[in-house]
Amino acid sequence: MIIPKPSKIQESKEKLIQGQNFYIETLGCQMNFSDTEIIHALLKEEGMIPVKKAEQAEWIFLNTCSIRDKAEQTARNKILNYQTLKRRKKSKLSIGVLGCMAERLKKQFLEEEKIIDLVVGPDAYKSLPELMERADQGNKVVNTLLSREETYDDILPIRYQTNGVSAFISIMRGCDNMCSFCVVPFTRGRERSRSPYSILREMSILYEEGYREVTLLGQNVDSYLWSDKENNKSRVLNYTDLQDRIPFAQLLNMIAQKYPSMRIRFSTSHPKDITQDVLYAMKYNPNIARHIHLPVQSGSTTVLSRMKRGYTREEYLDKIYDIRKILGDSCAISSDIMTGFCGETQKEHQDTIDIMKEVKYDHAYMFTYSERPGTLAQRKYKDDITQEIKKQRLQEIIQLQQEHAKERNLLERNTIQNILIEGDSKRSAQEWQGRNTGNKMVVFPKDKTHKLKPGDIIKVRITDCTSATLKGEWVEKE
Repeated sequence: MIIPKPSKIQESKEKLIQGQNFYIETLGCQMNFSDTEIIHALLKEEGMIPVKKAEQAEWIFLNTCSIRDKAEQTARNKILNYQTLKRRKKSKLSIGVLGCMAERLKKQFLEEEKIIDLVVGPDAYKSLPELMERADQGNKVVNTLLSREETYDDILPIRYQTNGVSAFISIMRGCDNMCSFCVVPFTRGRERSRSPYSILREMSILYEEGYREVTLLGQNVDSYLWSDKENNKSRVLNYTDLQDRIPFAQLLNMIAQKYPSMRIRFSTSHPKDITQDVLYAMKYNPNIARHIHLPVQSGSTTVLSRMKRGYTREEYLDKIYDIRKILGDSCAISSDIMTGFCGETQKEHQDTIDIMKEVKYDHAYMFTYSERPGTLAQRKYKDDITQEIKKQRLQEIIQLQQEHAKERNLLERNTIQNILIEGDSKRSAQEWQGRNTGNKMVVFPKDKTHKLKPGDIIKVRITDCTSATLKGEWVEKE
């Protein structure tokens, strides 16, 4: 295993990787997809050529996720498939593992299993071209060093898989919340916020390219806090009125007011950190989407304590009350719900059922607890809930959530909503699909008398729904 240092092996201007084809497959969360856009930009800058099929590539990268064991098993299966392709191909093929799984399992990949050529963690993508040069010379290389400073704010991502309407902007990296079940702080490092100047610069470019919706990304966006230590406020866009410290609520206000015709989303919020200032920014800026993803994980205070979440059941419900009071009942709320955490009793499970009944989420990501090596939960607690019980509890949660989603969607019937057209419906080219401000998918027939296109915001009357989708009819172009 080699941890590379600056090298003079390649002194010519033309690099070995220049002109080579590369293919990237991305697994996991939106942050991973955002990272892949950065990687595309870095490799294209080196003269490499992206291809749409792995069979066409000389370099295959898998951008991985470690959040649950299932995600890691999916990645392993992908790697084995690429290994089969590597043996079949007559020309040279190199395989690299990127992202969270790369950081966590670098030793197994390079020293024990010996199934890949390169391992690069989330904070080391700028070293990728040099590592590839060394790998092309027959070395096995790795760089999974975590950074307290890297935000990639000097790189303009390439939107390689996009509908041309919606895009993601990463505003921060890492996480300081040491939840006992989570590997993210170990795979992505400590929190650091990106300069608002670079965020606004990227927003400007997206606007000029025709994008009409942007999601601001962070493991915990409410922790965003940028400080201009150099007090140099005239570097970009002439924002001379910026304060030395910019929290998330102010960033939201700045972006929303600078780009009033763009819809602004953000994810993910943390129940212990979301503030009323953020809610008022949403209230007074109509282009900030009326949707908050607020993971509860469990409705039991005792389970939340074992999870090290930093809030109680009552404190979580206080935040829900604030949302409903300031933004009204029409603001969509989604959540993450975990069942079967270490020691979870039937009563604690029932607490989760009860909080679901009280909040009635519009949408939820639901899953069973998966023990992750190296976490506090793995070291301190026993994963003592059987798979049978986990599955039973998860099915109860899923069934209840489907009922609540349908109930919430039924409230939207006969309302007229602004829908941002994303493209053709997945089921029929005769229908459009787009999202409302609550991040719900809306499907409606195309109107042949009007030339609508993706990126248009139009008025749609909601006529029907399922638990997952709203159905409507075109009213008029906005």
